[in-house]
Amino acid sequence: MPSDTAVIAWGSGEDGQLGIGNNEDKEWVCQVKALQNYSVSSVVAGSRNSLALCEDGKLFTWGWNQRGTLGQPPETKAENVPTQVKALANVKIVQAAIGGWHCLAVDDQGRAYAWGGNEYGQCGEDPEKDETGRLLRRDIVIPQRCAPKLKVRQVAAGGTHSVVLTREGHVWTWGQPWPPGDIKQIFVPVRVQGPEKVRLIAVGAFHNLALEEDGTLWAWGNNEYGQLGTGDTQPRSQPIRVQGLSGLTLVDIAAGGWHSTALTSAGEVYGWGRGEHGRLGFGDDKSSKMLPQKVQLLANEDIVQFGRGDHGRLGYGRKVTTGHPMEVPINLPPPRNDGEEEKAEARWRANLIACGGRHTLAIV
Repeated sequence: MPSDTAVIAWGSGEDGQLGIGNNEDKEWVCQVKALQNYSVSSVVAGSRNSLALCEDGKLFTWGWNQRGTLGQPPETKAENVPTQVKALANVKIVQAAIGGWHCLAVDDQGRAYAWGGNEYGQCGEDPEKDETGRLLRRDIVIPQRCAPKLKVRQVAAGGTHSVVLTREGHVWTWGQPWPPGDIKQIFVPVRVQGPEKVRLIAVGAFHNLALEEDGTLWAWGNNEYGQLGTGDTQPRSQPIRVQGLSGLTLVDIAAGGWHSTALTSAGEVYGWGRGEHGRLGFGDDKSSKMLPQKVQLLANEDIVQFGRGDHGRLGYGRKVTTGHPMEVPINLPPPRNDGEEEKAEARWRANLIACGGRHTLAIV
């Protein structure tokens, strides 16, 4: 890794998800030193585990592993230091995602891989059943191919389902897209009807977003907190256009467990869905929004983090919940340049941030 780049972590570390060699919580930013010699291009934070992707295609995982979520041998219950996924060492992974207790990845050839929990078919394999037809839990411990007939561009993982975006701009899904018991699970990918020429996908616990190239945003799935942005709380089994975003040029989307966000070309953030613990950033810690609303508190801010504050997950040492965005102090030594002495005026800049269940990762 270049000397002026670092992977940092903060929040809950009870399962080793911070990757710092212990299982301690960190209220302030700390460096993941095991990755300092690698050129890390992206990080993903799950509920209780984490992963890092390098520019050369190496994939590292750490944290909770009781469902095979690390892609490592089953004797590893939890790992608090990043470890390379050996099963994917011979391919170049370009993007990856963490779901409830399964993971997805895609390589530079458009081949998708899955591992972790598979009791709902979310890893793309028919779940095993006993002689009475009762579902048996089967974890996919070592990463294996999924959706083999598709050329995949992006993967996204939900609570118990998987979604992929193909190079043609089509969206496909499998697993169980609704809370357990509501809909029969499927392990063979089916195409989502409606969105065409999709550029980006994002998946929450049980809801999905798809952004088309023309800026149209679609949503479907669970909607009990208004996370679909339709003005109501009725679930949708088929995609429906998100309301309240007309006239805006959307450049990025993201989905939390039960809320959604969108970023415009003007640098404005819109949020909707579950507002408990201040996760929407509207200045309160309770109210949910059934239609997208602009996060006014982010005006003129560059680096911010907001949401629920216990376990230090906000990164500024507070254990309280706040609905107000606040800057995260990065108190690391200044970067070195080609062996030069540390420069007092040097400052760290966040390039990528990933939020998990109770921890946060960033590349700075």
